[in-house]
Amino acid sequence: MAPVADKTLTGLVAATFTPFTTEGEINLSEIGPYIDYLAEKQHVRNIFVNGTTGESMSLSVAERKSLAEEWCQKAKGKMDQVIVHVGCMSLKDSQELALHAAQIGADGIAVISPSFFKPKSAYALQLFLQEVAKVAPFLPFYYYHIPAVTGVNVLARDVVEDIEKFIPSFRGVKFSGTDLMDFGQCVSSSQPHWSILYGVDEQLLAALVLGAHGAVGSTYNYLGCHVNKLISAFEKGDLDQARTIQFKIQELLSYAIKHGFDLGVNKQLMIKVSGLCLGPPRLPVMPCPHSHAVSIAEKYHSLFPEC
Repeated sequence: MAPVADKTLTGLVAATFTPFTTEGEINLSEIGPYIDYLAEKQHVRNIFVNGTTGESMSLSVAERKSLAEEWCQKAKGKMDQVIVHVGCMSLKDSQELALHAAQIGADGIAVISPSFFKPKSAYALQLFLQEVAKVAPFLPFYYYHIPAVTGVNVLARDVVEDIEKFIPSFRGVKFSGTDLMDFGQCVSSSQPHWSILYGVDEQLLAALVLGAHGAVGSTYNYLGCHVNKLISAFEKGDLDQARTIQFKIQELLSYAIKHGFDLGVNKQLMIKVSGLCLGPPRLPVMPCPHSHAVSIAEKYHSLFPEC
């Protein structure tokens, strides 16, 4: 086996939605057009699949394998990196998915903390992550930190401390939390070959100031081309332009929140903007009321004309 790749993950990463049929089954046929849309319309060339946006915890292991394989296959030559989230409540399921990701040519794996039997310390979480990473030791490994969803309030900074003693293949964090002090400490303590990626889209600019190496988010599915402009403006020192774009994103999401913004609404907005047939979310997530989708889509188009 080859050593862990040194291809650093930077820039925008779209956290993809899982396409379903109207009957609620996974719809693999829509993945190819989805990838083309991201690459050609949004100029996003990295994807994070089977994560929270992808409703992974509502999918079976078999479904997640089928999806991961299709994403990896269809992304060849079109995406720079495909990161497959393999976290589960069960260690054995996570290991099975991690091994499968290595076999299908994923560019990396990410793991969320279990959230039913919660780790009570950073050490307990490190041990869990280590056991998953062991089965795919040559695949770049990312810790997926999302305390608002998992209810695991262990600081990410404590998780990454001495992490390479546990996981030599460790390559970074998907930090989907609002604690910018914790995020900043992850950045300040990171190694040169790590990627500390921010995952709260409405606060991206603040994370860039703190040294974020990139960002993973659901809105980059339909706002990618605009957020690329935000990042470009920031890198050029044009903070006025960067703030203007960030404030527009905040205005859109604030408006959407008033209409009950959740995964179902977010997915429907993606459908409205992209024209892709992604289907409804899976229960217990409820589909978005049509009137809400129309209203939020109109707000989107008023704020963000075509790239």
